[in-house]
Amino acid sequence: MSLFLEGGEPFFFPGGETGCLLIHGFTGAPKEMLGLGEHLAGQGYTVLGPRLFGHSTVLKDMVRARWVDWVASTLDGYYLIRGACTKVVIMGLSLGGALALYLGAHYPIDGLVAMSTPYLTPHPLMKPLRPVIPLLSLIWRFAAKGPSDWRDPEAAKDHVDYEGYPLRGAVEVDSLLAKMRLGLPQITAPVLLMYSRGDATVNAEHAQAIHDDLKSSEVKLMWFENSGHVITRDAEREAVFAAATEFVRQVTG
Repeated sequence: MSLFLEGGEPFFFPGGETGCLLIHGFTGAPKEMLGLGEHLAGQGYTVLGPRLFGHSTVLKDMVRARWVDWVASTLDGYYLIRGACTKVVIMGLSLGGALALYLGAHYPIDGLVAMSTPYLTPHPLMKPLRPVIPLLSLIWRFAAKGPSDWRDPEAAKDHVDYEGYPLRGAVEVDSLLAKMRLGLPQITAPVLLMYSRGDATVNAEHAQAIHDDLKSSEVKLMWFENSGHVITRDAEREAVFAAATEFVRQVTG
C-alpha cells in the first residue's frame, strides 16, 4: 500500500549533464510538474521532481510542516541533481517558485524559472490576522480553498492536491515569502517569470513586484492568457513547456 496519494509520487528522469529541478506548489503534488518534466527529459535533460514535506499524503500531515521543511525538501533535490549534473536550472510553480527563488539567492545555479509565484501571501486576511493565527489554528485547523480557475476541465479532473489547507500552513507560506523577498536582489542567475492573466490566486501585481526586485541582468516576464493558476497543467501547458525548454537551452548553451 502506498503512503502517497495516487499520482503524488516524486519522479526522476536520467539524462544529460544539464539537470532541471522541478518544485511543485502548496498543497499540490509532484504531478503538477510531471508533464513539464517529461517534456524536458524528452529533450535530453536530467529531471528531478521531489515531494515537499507534508504533501501528497493526508492533509493533517501539513499541520506540522514548517517553511524550513519545504526548503529542506528542495535542498535534498538540489544536492542530488547537483551531484549528477554540471549545470542546474531550478523551476517552481507557486510556492515552488518561491522556493526556487529562495534557493537561487543562496546556492549556485545556472538559471531559474518561477511560475505563478506570489510576492506576498495572496489571502487578503493574512496581514490583519497573522498575529492571532497560531492561536486561531488551535480551534480552526483547516480552511477551504477558493473557487477553481481551471480552463482545461479534463486536466482538472485528475489533478492531485489537498481539498483544503491548514491555517498554520498559511503562516509558514507567509514566512517563506518574506525570506524570498529579502533574497530577490541577490539572485544573479538568469530568471524567467511566467504568469497567467486568468490566475485567480496570483495577480499581475505579484509578477511585477518580483520582476522589479530582481537585480539579475537577465530577467524575462512572460504572460499567458488562457490558463488558471496551475499553468504547468492547464490549457496552455504546451506553450509553457516550450518556453521553459527554450530558456534552459539558452542559459546552459
